[in-house]
Formats: sequence, C-alpha cells, structure tokens
Amino acid sequence: MIESDENTSGMAVMNSGDKIEQAAIPMRHIGPLKMSGPAVEGEFMLPLATYESPLWPSVGRGARVSMQTPGLCAVITDDRMSRSVLVQAATAVEAWKIASALQGRHAEIAAAAESSSRFARFLDLHHQVVGNLLYLRLEMQTGDAAGHNMVTNAAEAFLNWILQQYPQLKYVSISANFCTDKKATAVNGILGRGRGVICETVIPREVCAKVLRTTPEAVADLNLKKNLIGTSLAGGIRSANAHFANMLLAFYLATGQDAANIIEGSQGYTLAEVQNNDLYFSVTIPNIIIGTVGNGKDIEFVRKNLEALGCLEKRPAGENARRLAALAAAAVWCGELSLMAALTHPGELMSAHRKMERRK
Repeated sequence: MIESDENTSGMAVMNSGDKIEQAAIPMRHIGPLKMSGPAVEGEFMLPLATYESPLWPSVGRGARVSMQTPGLCAVITDDRMSRSVLVQAATAVEAWKIASALQGRHAEIAAAAESSSRFARFLDLHHQVVGNLLYLRLEMQTGDAAGHNMVTNAAEAFLNWILQQYPQLKYVSISANFCTDKKATAVNGILGRGRGVICETVIPREVCAKVLRTTPEAVADLNLKKNLIGTSLAGGIRSANAHFANMLLAFYLATGQDAANIIEGSQGYTLAEVQNNDLYFSVTIPNIIIGTVGNGKDIEFVRKNLEALGCLEKRPAGENARRLAALAAAAVWCGELSLMAALTHPGELMSAHRKMERRK
C-alpha cells in the first residue's frame, strides 16, 4: 500500500535555448515518519519525486516502522562544502615550502575567503603536492545554501590572494578535482562534502515480524554478506549500502536540489545488528549536499515542500539546511531498511516491480 496524502507532479523547469518548459516528475508525500531528535523532532510527510514507483511503498513501509519505535534519531556530524584550486611552482621543493607555509596562515586565508560572502565561513585547508603542482582544498560552511557557487566564489578570492602572496606561482585551475564535485572519491568519504548525517533507531523484534516480515538476525546477516562483503568485492569507495542514491534522488528532486550530487551522496554505510533481541539499524551518510536557499528553491512545488517540512523558518544560518539534511537521511533510512527486509525473502523484490512497473 502506498501511504500518501496526495499524488502530485513535481514541475522541473527545463531550459532549451531561450525557451523555458515545464517537465512533470511524479511526486508523492510518504508517511507519516516519526523523528525523535536531536537534529529534528516530530512527524513528517516526505516528498519524493521519482519515476521508480515501487520506491514510494518501500519508503512508506520504513516510515510505518518508524511510527512503531521511539522515532528515528538523526544527528548532524559535519557541515562543509569544498572547492580545490590548482597552482604550479617552478619546482617540487618550492611547491612544498609554500604548502607548509600556508598551514600557518589560516587567519589570513579565512579573511580572504570569507570576504566573498556574508555567509561563508572558513573551516580548513588541505593540500597535496604532485611534482611541482600544488593542490589546495578549501573547506567552508555555507549557511543554508548547498554552497557550490559560494565556495567557488570563496576559492576565487583565496586564489587571487595566494597568487598575490606568492607571485612565483602560476594559475592552473579554479577547480582541481581534489574537491571532489559529483564524483565518488575516498577524500569525500574521509573529509566529508556537504552535511554528514547518521540516522538510527532500534526496531522491536515484533515490528520486524509484523511490518517487515523478517527477523533482526536475517537483516543483520544480509547486511554483512551483501552490503559489506559484496561492496568490498566490487571495490566500493568508502561505501557499503544497498541503494542510498534512490531515496536521495527522489528527495533532491522534490526539494529543488542539484540531483547530480547523489553521486557523492551514494557513499555511506548501513549498519545492522541484533541488540537485546531487537534490530539496531542505522545509515551513515557523509555527503548530503542540500540547501534551502539558492537555485531551484523559488519553484512553487519546491517551496511548498520545504515549507511543509519546516525548512523555511527564521533560524540561525545553516539550521534549515541541516534540518533538511536530517530528513533526507530519514528517507534513506526508510528505503534502505525496507529493501533489506525484502531481500531476505526470495522473489519479493522482483514481484513488487512486476506488479507496479510492468505493463499488462
């Protein structure tokens, strides 16, 4: 059964030359979902825009589970956006000396980078030296924006400063792929890019049996053999999950996000274990790139969705975006749990797809 308070279409604006068109993406509101803090509390209907119709009932089943627990606990573990720049020295020795010197000039770097925006806040600078090439990864907090443009603007201000301070350096690129933007990389998994969120709860054994038709032992065993060992065999990068990208894409499209960022968002870990005869289930997502202001947020259906989630309230800078990131992680938790439960039964996954997606 699909749980929904309405069945609507998200209207994506398409720009073909000078002509603006509207393209409909099927959207449903799924829930209610129960959240218990600390990032967000209350009951919510999650907007999901997708062409994969089985995703709605799948996330809906996870939401039903949440209602029979104390609620999903979501914690924000990180908040940063990054952009790397690339400069070149005459020699590797010179590049290394400058990289080392920059580590003692963070106050000056912060002043240069933060001059570009009233919301940008410098966090850290990481470097890599390859031959005479100096890669510099600038990390910033970006308020309620996802922050791509804001941190690129800050990186340009920083780049101008460093070329002035070290005129022996040559400009190579404002973007050096050490960021890393829209690519699954180890550096993003380790350092984070976007909002990092962990979402967890303990599911009573009887709820596993009644709603998920499985056991805590079966889910925990499958998570080890499929998500952890299977992903390792495949050479996954800082990742072990079943399908984080599915839920993130649907949530991103419904809330006006840059959908290509599901590439970083697909990285993360599902953890399932038996605790006191019940099932502990969590998702850890280090790269939820999401915002409540910026491009796409003025589209009518997007604003309605953000308002319904309480993400357009007057709060300190960054709080609305962190709230939205926690709800995105909750959507991932719901869909991940439901799929893992389905996979413990032979034939259930394909049966659902045949029923909902294949034409007669």
